[in-house]
Amino acid sequence: MAEALRQRATEIFLKGVAAADPVRSTASALRGLDLQAAPGVRVAVLAVGKAAFGMTRAAIEVLGDPVLPADVLVVAHDEAKRLGHFEALRSGHPLPDERGQAAAREVERRAAELGPGDLALVLISGGASALVPAPAPGVSLADKLEVTRQLLRGAATIHELNAVRKHLSTIKGGGLLRQLRPAAVVTLALSDVIDDDPSVIGSGPTAPDPSTFAEARAVLERCGALETCPAPVRDRFEAGVRGELEETPKPGDPIFDEAIYRIVGGNRTSVGAMAAACGTGVEVEPEPLEGEAREVGATLAVRFAATPFHAWVAGGETTVTVRGGGTGGRNQELALAFALEAAESSLADRHDWVFLAAGTDGRDGPTDAAGGMVDASTIASIRGAGVDPVAALEDNDSYRALDAGGALLRTGATGTNVADVAVFLCGD
Repeated sequence: MAEALRQRATEIFLKGVAAADPVRSTASALRGLDLQAAPGVRVAVLAVGKAAFGMTRAAIEVLGDPVLPADVLVVAHDEAKRLGHFEALRSGHPLPDERGQAAAREVERRAAELGPGDLALVLISGGASALVPAPAPGVSLADKLEVTRQLLRGAATIHELNAVRKHLSTIKGGGLLRQLRPAAVVTLALSDVIDDDPSVIGSGPTAPDPSTFAEARAVLERCGALETCPAPVRDRFEAGVRGELEETPKPGDPIFDEAIYRIVGGNRTSVGAMAAACGTGVEVEPEPLEGEAREVGATLAVRFAATPFHAWVAGGETTVTVRGGGTGGRNQELALAFALEAAESSLADRHDWVFLAAGTDGRDGPTDAAGGMVDASTIASIRGAGVDPVAALEDNDSYRALDAGGALLRTGATGTNVADVAVFLCGD
């Protein structure tokens, strides 16, 4: 029973991934826009993110001849599969690197070449924010990396992280759109953000930014990083608050006039596909999973012990406050916390359930696993392998614990990214 449920849960997860297929969703959106490039008009394609290759493939297939290989630039992470004969630059993820900084400079160079009458098609997907780091003047990539580490340790939300990133970048927060103008700009985004907010997807390179220097500074303060962050970061934010630096472009700015922005897919689409794969009687979580991963996992286990749904699916993106020195990701931590709580509940007496939590990109944190998949035997298996699961959770070492218990879900890079999903299945 348990093995069959594990296989079924994996199949349901993969249905969610397939629903976020970048080729199909991008092609559909482009056909709906019916973009017609006049003869002689330059059509530049700039694609950044984990789904960049798939989205670019769709653009080339739909737009056809107006798209010349020399006018296509793709920035993707190392695991993404190559296609076509256009220029493709590799960049670091989840932490930006020097390759990404070089890629960002190339993106900005390409943007500066465009003029009135040209068309820029910008394709954004999950991971874009890290893949094209473009530090603002006076700020180094090392400075940005350090403040990001401190914010992650302070449990900053994705919205908070992006408010900071946008004010440390020349591309994020509408910066790329500023550089693309006066060309016409069309942006298609495969959203890895739960509420599909364009200003947050990829840190909003072509979207208005409602956040301010003052709000970004407040994030540093809340996360305990204002005094410990690199001095150039703190100095930039202080200058911005004093009004000495230009703000990111806000809603209503004329540069957004006639710019087109479309969401081509997201987390809700994938959750819907997973629910359909479950069949009748499935419970769809009405709100996205958010909050501390270990707390969400424990809460769900208590809930399912009291009411073991036949099938339940959800989407969202939890956070992890790093307290220890272990390895893992938010989905692995969520799954381990679920398994620990389940082992102390009535679920421990049942052997007909499985819980899966995973990232749709196939990579959870800095690991080779998409997430975790646990059942009633997981905690005993971890302990049998000589690992203390409680200590592992406290040390943020969920990867080692789940690996010891045979509870890691490994899919490899999926070529898309629409945040995280979860599945719970329970036999009759």
